[in-house]
Amino acid sequence: MRTTRTTFARPLLITALALSATGALLLTPHPAGADPDPDPGPVTREQRSGPDTGAAKAPVSAARQALTAPVTDLSAADAVRGYPRQQVLAPDPENPADKSLKLGLTPYHAIAPKLNALQALGNRVSVEVTGRSAGGHRLYLVTVTAPETARQTRAQERMRELIENAPAAAAVSKDIKAGYKTPVFFNNNIHGNEWEGTDASLKLIEQLATADDARTKDLLARTRLYFNITANPDGRIAGTRANAGGFDLNRDFVTASQPEARAMRQIEIDKQPAVMLDVHGYVNGTLIEPTTPPHGENYEYDLFLKNTYANALRMETAVNGLGYTPAKDGVQPAQIPFRDQEEGWDDWPPIFTPQYAAFHGTVAAHTVEIPLQVNNAAYTGLPESELRRRSAINVDVAGAALRATLDFVRAERSTLIADQIEVFRRGAAGAAQVPVSAKTVPGVPGIGPEDVYTTTFPRAYVLPAGTAPTSTARLVDHLLANDVRVARASHAFRLGGRTYPKGSYVVDMRQPKRGLANVLLADGRDISEKVSVMYDISGWSLGRLWGAEVVAVRGGSLVGVPLRPVTEAASAGSVAPRGNLRLRLDDPNAVAALNSLLRQGVQVRRASDGSAVVPASARRQATEAARRYDVSFVSTALSGTTPLHRVRVAAAVTPGELFALREMDFDVTPVSTAVLNAGFDWSSVDVLFVSTGLNRAALTEPARAALDGFLAGHGLVGRGAAGAALGTGAGLLDVTAVEGNGDANGVVRVVNSGPVTVGAPDHGFVYAPVWFTGLGPGVRVEQSYAAGNPLVSGHWRALADGSGGPAAAAGQAAVVSGPHAVLFGTEPLFRDHPKGQFPQVAQALITMAHTSSGLVEESG
Repeated sequence: MRTTRTTFARPLLITALALSATGALLLTPHPAGADPDPDPGPVTREQRSGPDTGAAKAPVSAARQALTAPVTDLSAADAVRGYPRQQVLAPDPENPADKSLKLGLTPYHAIAPKLNALQALGNRVSVEVTGRSAGGHRLYLVTVTAPETARQTRAQERMRELIENAPAAAAVSKDIKAGYKTPVFFNNNIHGNEWEGTDASLKLIEQLATADDARTKDLLARTRLYFNITANPDGRIAGTRANAGGFDLNRDFVTASQPEARAMRQIEIDKQPAVMLDVHGYVNGTLIEPTTPPHGENYEYDLFLKNTYANALRMETAVNGLGYTPAKDGVQPAQIPFRDQEEGWDDWPPIFTPQYAAFHGTVAAHTVEIPLQVNNAAYTGLPESELRRRSAINVDVAGAALRATLDFVRAERSTLIADQIEVFRRGAAGAAQVPVSAKTVPGVPGIGPEDVYTTTFPRAYVLPAGTAPTSTARLVDHLLANDVRVARASHAFRLGGRTYPKGSYVVDMRQPKRGLANVLLADGRDISEKVSVMYDISGWSLGRLWGAEVVAVRGGSLVGVPLRPVTEAASAGSVAPRGNLRLRLDDPNAVAALNSLLRQGVQVRRASDGSAVVPASARRQATEAARRYDVSFVSTALSGTTPLHRVRVAAAVTPGELFALREMDFDVTPVSTAVLNAGFDWSSVDVLFVSTGLNRAALTEPARAALDGFLAGHGLVGRGAAGAALGTGAGLLDVTAVEGNGDANGVVRVVNSGPVTVGAPDHGFVYAPVWFTGLGPGVRVEQSYAAGNPLVSGHWRALADGSGGPAAAAGQAAVVSGPHAVLFGTEPLFRDHPKGQFPQVAQALITMAHTSSGLVEESG
């Protein structure tokens, strides 16, 4: 056990972070700018905020932009162009409401002119547009390096590809050792109301563009420095943590639902940085990774810890060397969680930028939390002069971290590239991971058994053909988008004791980015007993949650298996040539296809198994839907019974749930307690979906009467404690909702038993799980938590009194229904992630939207 850490009764770090994220701390000006430190209570996750009475504000346009925004292929430019790559950026309209202005920082509309001016300083600065945000704002990547001819740039690209694709050869390449430019990535402002990284980077770029000293010239001759100027322009302008779609982008890397996350993903793939910083705020003193346990088990943690800790020491020295003090400035000394904390700030989930970067060969990756809070309550509660003083210090601190990293890269260039090559070599060779220890990671103090997290990689994963073709195609395309290599069988084959049909996909785990492949496809691990608290989610398996069958093959040889690499999944869409057509609603794409047909006025009916029956006369529309949504319409003798109409949903939900509903093409109107109290036209909707932000007890008497009147003739779909409270409070279901440990999350085994969950996967996702007891007459159990320990991967402990744990949930109802309500205790739309769970919500909404006329089931 390490002796350099201090144990706290409640993790100090997690408390500070929760405060800065939620704005729960009411600040008053202090002479030295120091914040008071009251006990905030047991807040442990960023999204645990106070009661919300406002509706989700994400516009439909943000969802549309997120779903359709293209990503710039930066590697294509590397093949034909040298550096600099300069362009004149058109200015954005001046926006006096930009929240950056109050802090004396650079507003978004001033960034394009600033980048134009920086390019004009010489031949070291280039600007590329990597895409657009969910709100439609340009995303800028600035490259700073010594000039390169197109030939030199192509040589750099060949070396980059050699490092990933032939790491054994790269390890002995004299050209790479002598001439490869170390790629370094500075990511700024991913949380929109953590502004100062952008300004620190702009200052540094200007210094690098004009400096004439030998160190700078040597640095730029041997490196390429990439600056994502603002990863979240929507949030920068609005002063919000999230983007215009309501998403925390630093939680989106596994799912990549948002265009900003996809742009950052492409930078990682195309530029392959060896070192990266993700500049955040606000933790006082400045927090610098590496982190506390648990550590991601799928990446080469020995190489990551070695380099990340070494650079953390440099950044700590630089930040403390600025001379700010608690008494004079309100600035505490920097801290390194690995060294200074026991737990509460982990690097377990790959949803965070540095952890995701590690799977693309980044061997030194840091979240840096600059010290002085200027967002949330501080933004509205402190004088402008104090906010500007704090922001100036934060820019200074961020700049010190950036400059220290450049010194680190300049000093350790050869080691960093060698270690990146080793990451890819281990993956390609199928080599075992190296557990961290004082021997394997010399120079890092306090390594103990609590830091050892490794896994055993399977020989391959197989996604069999013929099962859930739409879900399988989605997963294959997602793997490819993450630079995971996938092959397809041209003939049937046998592997690991099982025969697979022609067209099955195979992920050979002897590939450079095997860690990322395993992250996306493996079940994960139950780490409940390892640590008492986690910073964020702990389970995320696409293999279990996306609706595709994924088989882990532990042994056997791929020699002789008829495989061909693919660059995209084969189309899963098809339409039977004659007769009525059946569309199984077992995938979110199928639901979107149904809603598209209903929008066009196609007369669709529902069958007894919950599928949709499309008349033969609508084959043309079905063909277009099959092409657009990659779904299959099969021939059926059924005609269906109940006519379906387009479902209009009133939704008091999280931004992630709102996005998922729109992804399935439901017609959604966000509502809340405040919206209902202001007067709401219930005739404009067919069903109510509630998970947050709507409290029946807080409604005015007229609003409550209007709500109850609607529910008397229509239906409710509820999720979690808030949804259950509304359902039971309105007398729609005679059940008792039991809340589990509010910190619990992960992948769980479930048993499906009702029409709402027909065809659903046997795994679900929970986040603050709920289950239902005391089921009264007319209550149907749609889904139950599995017996024993239902948790497959994640973190779910019982509370101090023994309640609220997985044992208490085992065998209990997870989803229940009645004539006018369906209640979910799971999180089937969480952050737009568990795609295989989406159809459960769709079936519930469709069922409840038709309750006024009644759904008649058809046999056969």
